[in-house]
Amino acid sequence: MGVTVSKEQAEFGKELCKDLPVEIRLQDYRDIKDKFDHIVSVGMFEHVGCKNYRTYMEIARHCLKDEGLFLLHTIGAGQRRAINDLWLEKYIFPNSLIPSMRQVAASVEGLFVVEDWHNFGADYDATLSAWFKNFDSNWHNLKEKHDERFYRMWKYYLLSSAGAFRSRYLQVWQIVLSKKGVPGGYRAIR
Repeated sequence: MGVTVSKEQAEFGKELCKDLPVEIRLQDYRDIKDKFDHIVSVGMFEHVGCKNYRTYMEIARHCLKDEGLFLLHTIGAGQRRAINDLWLEKYIFPNSLIPSMRQVAASVEGLFVVEDWHNFGADYDATLSAWFKNFDSNWHNLKEKHDERFYRMWKYYLLSSAGAFRSRYLQVWQIVLSKKGVPGGYRAIR
């Protein structure tokens, strides 16, 4: 099951998964009451806002079965920021904020055992550079729907983000959490 508050994303997900045993819900994460063996959150935590980090984790804990695992995949920063980059806030990701290690740790404290915290942000520079290359090489197919301003904004966003990962200012974390600890310990496969 997947959840999103974006109508367009829900429609795209339903179309993409139409022949698969997947349910896509147009629903706020705070309204989920189901129980799951595993929970995976990819690229969402950055968008719930720091005032909601603890609530997010409380809901994940409530929805996770006792022996389940929760994978949190998020962009993160080594230090806490009070506000987002103003340009990103205005043009790309309104109401987003990159969490710090301290904020993530505080949000899970007393709720989860941190089984693994993997940082592979150094590799994300290449990912963003490839995204830009694909965007740039396919611009001729996109420019009928978008203007040059759109092109410049996405070029700036993708390449400045690549630079932030290259400098190690930004990181990508995959954090594996359990409710009570995995008996014998969690063994990460890398």
